[in-house]
Amino acid sequence: MLRLILSLALILFSFATASAIEPRGKSARAGAKVTKTATAKPAKPIKKKKAPPPGPPAKELFAAVGEPAPLAARSIGGYSKGCMAGGVPLSLNGPNWQVMRLSRNRMWGTPRLVDFVERLASDARALDDWPGLLVGDMSQPRGGPMLTGHTSHQIGLDADIWLTPMPDRTLTAQEREDIKAASMLKDPFSVDPNVFTIQQVKLIKRAASYPQLSRIFVHPAIKKALCEQAPSVGKDRSWLGKVRPWWNHHYHFHVRLSCPSGDEGCDEQKPVTGDDGCGDELKNWYNMLEKAAIWAAEQNTNPEPEPEPAPDIKPEKKTDAKPPPGKPPLRLGDLPKDCATVLAAGGHTPMAEAEMASLPAIIRAKASKDAGVPVPLLDAAGLQALLARDKKGGKDASAEMTLPDRNPIR
Repeated sequence: MLRLILSLALILFSFATASAIEPRGKSARAGAKVTKTATAKPAKPIKKKKAPPPGPPAKELFAAVGEPAPLAARSIGGYSKGCMAGGVPLSLNGPNWQVMRLSRNRMWGTPRLVDFVERLASDARALDDWPGLLVGDMSQPRGGPMLTGHTSHQIGLDADIWLTPMPDRTLTAQEREDIKAASMLKDPFSVDPNVFTIQQVKLIKRAASYPQLSRIFVHPAIKKALCEQAPSVGKDRSWLGKVRPWWNHHYHFHVRLSCPSGDEGCDEQKPVTGDDGCGDELKNWYNMLEKAAIWAAEQNTNPEPEPEPAPDIKPEKKTDAKPPPGKPPLRLGDLPKDCATVLAAGGHTPMAEAEMASLPAIIRAKASKDAGVPVPLLDAAGLQALLARDKKGGKDASAEMTLPDRNPIR
C-alpha cells in the first residue's frame, strides 16, 4: 500500500512540474487572458506660438518710403514675401501706355519688369491693334507688402494690366483716380461678349508669348473664354498653360515675370506643367465659383435685420465674440534679412508706428479707389435655378467649403 501511495505522489509531482515549464502558446492563451501592462506615452511638448517680430507692420514701413533704394537692382525673397532694390519707375505716359491710380505710387519695378511692360505696349499696338495699355499696380518704390489690394507685387516682377483699352487722349491725374476698369463679366460664370472680345484674347496671348513671362492670372470665366477662343488666334495652345485662373481678376490681368537668371536672392516659382489648363482644373474652378456665387448671393438677398433694442435698454455687448481668422500682417523681421538694408538705404530712417498714420503717402494709398467694379452677383432667378439644379443632382449647395486663400503663391 505504501508503495502505491508513493507511486501516485510521484506521478502527480511530475505532471505539475511539466505544466509549470510548458511554453505559453495557444493552449495557455485559451485558458486565460494575459494581462498586458499599459505603457504610458510621453506627452507631446506644447508648441509655443512665436511672438511677432517687433515694430510696425512692414506694409506701413514700405508704403511710407517715396523713393527707391539706391542699390543695384535686385528682387529679394518671394513674390508675396520680399522687397526690391534699385527699383525704377514706369513713365506715367508713354507712346502706348498710361499709368493709373497715381496716388498709390505703385508704378515701380525692376528694370526687367519696366522693359517688359514697355515692350508689351509697343508690340500689342503694332501687331494686334490694341490702342494702348492702362497700367495698374506694379510695386512700391522699394517693393515690400502693400497697404491695400495685394499679397504679392513685392519684388518688382508683378504688374496689373487693365483689360479696358486706353483712350485716344491723355487722361488727367483726377481721371486716373476716378475712372474704373470695365468688368469683363456678364454674370459670375461667363464673360460679356460685347466687352471681352477677340482683342482682349490677342492681348493676353501676346503677353504670355514672352519667355520671361512666368504666369498670367485671370478670372476663371476669362480663362474659359480663352480656352474656347484660342483657335481664333492660331493653332498653338501652349500659351494657355501660363494663364492661370484666380479670384477677382475680372477687369485686369496680372502678369508675373520669372526671376532674373543668376539672381540667387529671388525665390522662383515652379514652372507651369505644360497642360493648357482647360480640362479638369477649369471644371474644379467652376465648382468653386458656383459655391462662391451662391454664398455671395445669399449674403445679399433678404438679409436678416438686427432687432432694434427698446429705447430704455442698452444693447448687450458680446464678450465671447472671436475676431475673424486671418494671418497677422508681416513685420520687417518676417522678410528676408536684406530687406532691412533695402529699407534703410540712402539714409532712410523708419518712423514710429504712431507717426505713420498721418503720413500723406499712407493717407493717399488708403483712400484710393478700387480699380474695378465688384464681381457681379447672381440675381434671384439665377440663384434659385442653381440651387434647384444642385438639389436635383444631389449636391448640397450650402455645404461649407474652404475656398483658396488669396495668397498668390499659385
